[in-house]
Amino acid sequence: MSAGQIAALIAAGAFVLLVIFLAIALVKLGRTLDEATIAIRKAHENTDPILHGANETITHVNTQLERVDGITANAQAVSGNVSALSSVFTATLGGPLVKLAALSYGISKALRARRRKAEEGKHSRRRRKKGGRR
Repeated sequence: MSAGQIAALIAAGAFVLLVIFLAIALVKLGRTLDEATIAIRKAHENTDPILHGANETITHVNTQLERVDGITANAQAVSGNVSALSSVFTATLGGPLVKLAALSYGISKALRARRRKAEEGKHSRRRRKKGGRR
C-alpha cells in the first residue's frame, strides 16, 4: 500500500465516523421533534375544553353585563324622577312651608316674650307686696 492509499483509507474512516456522528445527532433530533409533536398535540387537546369554558364564561359575563346595564338605566331613570319630584315639591310646598315655619317661629317668640313679661309682672307685684309689709 502506498502512502496515498493509506491517506485515502484514513480519510474514508474519518468520513464514516463523521457520518455516524451525524446519524446519531439526526436520530436524537428526530426523537426531540417527535416529543415536541406529542407535546403540541396534547396541548391542543387540552386547550379545546379550556376555550369552550372561556366562551361559556364570556357569554355568562355578557349576560350579566346586560342586566347591569338595565339596572343602571333604571337607577338613572329613578334618580331623574326623584330629582323632578323634589323640584315639584320645592316649587309647590317649599314656599308655603317656609312661610308657615316663619309664622310659627314668630308666634312662639311672641308667646315667650309675653310669658316673660307676665312672669316679670308677677315678680314685681310680689316684691311690692313684700316691700309694703315690712
